[in-house]
Amino acid sequence: MGWHAENSSDPPEVRNLRIHLLAVMVSMSAVCIGYDTGFIGGTQALESFKREFKTDVGSQHDRDTLSGNIVSTFQAGTFFGSLLTFPLVERYGRKKGMMCSSIVFLIGASIMTASAGRLSMIYVGRAITGLGIGAASLIVPVYIAETSPPSIRGRLVGCFEILSQAGSMLGFWINYITDRTIDDSQRNQWLIPTALQLIPGALLFVGSFFAPESPRWLCKRDNWEQARKNLVILRTLPGDHAYIRDELSGIREQIDFEHSLVGNKGLKAQFREMFLPGNRNRIGIGLCLMMFQNMTGVNIITFYSPRIFETLGITGTSTKLFATGFYGVAKTLGMIVFSVWLIESIGRRKGLIYGAFIGSLPMWFIGGYVMRADPAAAAAAGQTTRSPAGYIAMVCVYLYGFIYCMTWQGITWVYCSEIFPIGIRMLCVAITTADQWLWSFIVSRTTPYMISSLGYGTYFFFASLMIVMGVWSFFFVPETKGLTLEDMDAVFNPGGVQAATVAGKMREDTEVEKQMQERSPTASTTTETTSKKPAVTQVENKPASHN
Repeated sequence: MGWHAENSSDPPEVRNLRIHLLAVMVSMSAVCIGYDTGFIGGTQALESFKREFKTDVGSQHDRDTLSGNIVSTFQAGTFFGSLLTFPLVERYGRKKGMMCSSIVFLIGASIMTASAGRLSMIYVGRAITGLGIGAASLIVPVYIAETSPPSIRGRLVGCFEILSQAGSMLGFWINYITDRTIDDSQRNQWLIPTALQLIPGALLFVGSFFAPESPRWLCKRDNWEQARKNLVILRTLPGDHAYIRDELSGIREQIDFEHSLVGNKGLKAQFREMFLPGNRNRIGIGLCLMMFQNMTGVNIITFYSPRIFETLGITGTSTKLFATGFYGVAKTLGMIVFSVWLIESIGRRKGLIYGAFIGSLPMWFIGGYVMRADPAAAAAAGQTTRSPAGYIAMVCVYLYGFIYCMTWQGITWVYCSEIFPIGIRMLCVAITTADQWLWSFIVSRTTPYMISSLGYGTYFFFASLMIVMGVWSFFFVPETKGLTLEDMDAVFNPGGVQAATVAGKMREDTEVEKQMQERSPTASTTTETTSKKPAVTQVENKPASHN
């Protein structure tokens, strides 16, 4: 149960080792994302970094501003990187886009490594790494979704998120290790965590170099023969296999249908298609999902974990970094549960609903504990003993990270990478990805002030928002588990879920007919005609008006 979507008729050959290794290779970009978001907060807490970059001078407001600038410069870069990459990827392909994004990231990481006490170089390096990460966060989830079979698409896109959290965890623990093993008088204490981001960037370049181009992008460029060859590589099936023929047929029918709606696929035509009935609701859901993902409050802990644990009464740089390291472990475990079981078992919609309501509970407790006990003030006054409620609050931080990563962290990226039509998929994902980084920038920029000014109210604020997210998901997010990318048109039109279910059932019936065909060659003509009917019926019956 849960290893793959049971409502899909994919043959077992398509769930092969090759497609899993490909997802892991290109998801080195996720390690870059996770490491860069995870290591920076802990690195800023290192005494060697504070001394060399003079970040511990001035008032608390000045320190909050400086910390916010260092963190949010990265988010600003990711916002523009995701938007500027879209036209290049549409023209030159997913493969070249991934390679270029890795090069940009490596340039930014090199500048940060060579900063040597110059804060301006940290800003520039963070912005450039953000450009590369923004591009990769746009391309890679779409690439994985376009190359994955429907039955394990959620799991494979989930690999992207697992490695993102693994990278974040790695950043947390490397800061702890360097703090414990390298004297704070040495530059290497902050230099090693900063330089290590070059490794996943280099691995992304190598992985992208060997990755086959997306068959769906090749079909859009009218290169059907190469698309067939790449599908043969990805599916480990012969080129004349019925599954390969049907997948190409479904892609062709969707491309032909979209051309019939808007004609030539220039940028203006893509924007027109984006606002057509059945598409504008998808972009609205995608934008809301990416905004809500950041409004869960997860980034206040990810970016500023030492400050957060300080509010729980934990003092000392090493102790705070140690506690932060276990937060990374909790998030990584949550992503593993998400990818291996939840996404293809419970599904997208229920995962969002349960994750919002259950995930708010730890936030309520943490806020209540900080309100009643004021552990930061107690620690400042020299009271180092911690009550049972304090230990529970620490567990709640880890529990919250586990629940969030098991649901909202991964589902939003999977959902936005799979719901859009092929003709405007990259445009829509560029917009939703930029939206994600925009809200990440807003949260990271305002969090230091919220912690200083609101205190316990910060936790109550995000817990309340999570309740709102659960209600919204219940009413507005349809399920997409186990459906092909071409089935999404049926889901987001009137009667969509029912239509998509019928399409899936018709495909299952077609598989039975194909097995009969193999036993009875005389049924060839009839079966081939029947095998094309589900997608054609789906296109012809598409309603013309829907908001």
